[in-house]
Amino acid sequence: MLSGRSIIGFGVSADREEKLYSFSTLTGSVLPESFSVASSEDIETAITKASGAFPVFSSLPAARRAEFLEAIAEEINALGEKLIERAHLESGLPAARLNGERDRTVNQLKLFAGILREGSWTEVVIDTAMPERKPLPRSDIRKMLKALGPVAVFAASNFPFAFSTAGGDTASALAAGCPVIVKAHTSHLGTNELMSSAIQAAAKKTNMPDGVFSSLVGEGARLGQQLAKHPGIRAIGFTGSFKAGMALYRTSVNERDNPIPVYAEMSSINPVLLLPEKLSSDSEALAKQVAASITLGVGQFCTNPGLLFLLDDGVSAQFIEQLINALNQVPARTMLNKTICSSYYSSRQKTASHTGVEKLFEGGDDSGAFKGSPALFRVSAPEFMVQPALQEEIFGPASLLVLCRDKEEMYAALSSLHGQLTGSVFGSGEDLNQFRDCVESISTRVGRVIYNNVPTGVEVCHAMVHGGPFPATTDSRSTSVGGDAIKRFLRPVCLQDCPAEHLPPALQNSNPLNIMRKVNGNYTRDPIT
Repeated sequence: MLSGRSIIGFGVSADREEKLYSFSTLTGSVLPESFSVASSEDIETAITKASGAFPVFSSLPAARRAEFLEAIAEEINALGEKLIERAHLESGLPAARLNGERDRTVNQLKLFAGILREGSWTEVVIDTAMPERKPLPRSDIRKMLKALGPVAVFAASNFPFAFSTAGGDTASALAAGCPVIVKAHTSHLGTNELMSSAIQAAAKKTNMPDGVFSSLVGEGARLGQQLAKHPGIRAIGFTGSFKAGMALYRTSVNERDNPIPVYAEMSSINPVLLLPEKLSSDSEALAKQVAASITLGVGQFCTNPGLLFLLDDGVSAQFIEQLINALNQVPARTMLNKTICSSYYSSRQKTASHTGVEKLFEGGDDSGAFKGSPALFRVSAPEFMVQPALQEEIFGPASLLVLCRDKEEMYAALSSLHGQLTGSVFGSGEDLNQFRDCVESISTRVGRVIYNNVPTGVEVCHAMVHGGPFPATTDSRSTSVGGDAIKRFLRPVCLQDCPAEHLPPALQNSNPLNIMRKVNGNYTRDPIT
């Protein structure tokens, strides 16, 4: 049974008069459970507890934090079907998708547990003393990464598990040694409470400090700004709209005495480059593959292919007809929430109104049933380049074809792109040679280049980069998925001539953690003798 309270450390908030309710696009109605809006006192208590937990939590052996993450995974699995059922009600996502997302969330937690135990995340560098060096001796200098402090995580609407309460931002921040305060997404308040309770139970079970995790309920902008302005918050992890992400960024950078990093994943239309030889080899199969990617999850993925670049020729004309046919086979499906559904239909209407844009296919308006139907538009490369608004994200199952007269025009159009999360290239070996400049242009504007595959689908692994230049994210040097996500919540600290007895284990000569370190310019696990 849901309590409707915020989770604050090892406790819960009081029952407050102001309430929020989740709306189900699946049933078309407000769900009956009410959730108390966190008060200013609740927010202050959560941050005070997180600040108190930080020195204890960040100093724990990495193996202890790994046990905590694994315990969270166990508690999430223990929620069983009630978690899937609640998330299905609140998001409209099918049970099969949610089961897969739960597995991904659990695996993310286990990935970071493994990273903690392996140890190279600390990035230890040791330059031993050289007292005899001329003309000046060198001090003993040792560097490692250490936790930033309490992190505010903003849950996403489109992934109620993997990018929300116990998602990648939370997992990587906890792995780094940072207490986390989650701002629950108002679309799935019950799901958030279940996940938050699982994290709270895991924290108690593994003897973590009180305050290592909290989850607060509140209206988006109001609660978000309170967290962003609070001096106790040391970093922010965010997945959501460009408008909301930039509001947090401006507050955190411009309206604080101590500016903090904001890692916001905000807007991406993920260009797909369809090259002629590859297209001519099997255009029908490619059309089906691209259509499936455009409509996957009703287009509500940050990696949805919103732009398709191809030459204006006979082969492309055949592909376009096949793509229209494939999209026509996809029925309208339930979207995540009322706001996203309404925004989708208004965005595609706005796209169709731009100069030179032709509507090739548009499913019916099913907004009354909170369902999104596919749409496809076409524009010439010259018109695309002079209308930056055509690069605005349509969050739903729609895409824009950009037709280019030749390779040079394609290169120019690609060079006009804003920053993106992904760029996909469909091409044969000869295509890749002939259009090398175009591929290179894409690679300078994305965080991940994908060859001969669609952008939807983000593998959780050590090498993954889920980030990109602005406006895809606020920091192109970071990733929100994969092993390197932990680095967002760490900072380098250098110890010079520190007495041996005061060195942390990672920096000690004996290397008791047996981790890989760079010692005097060479990587080794050997102790320093």
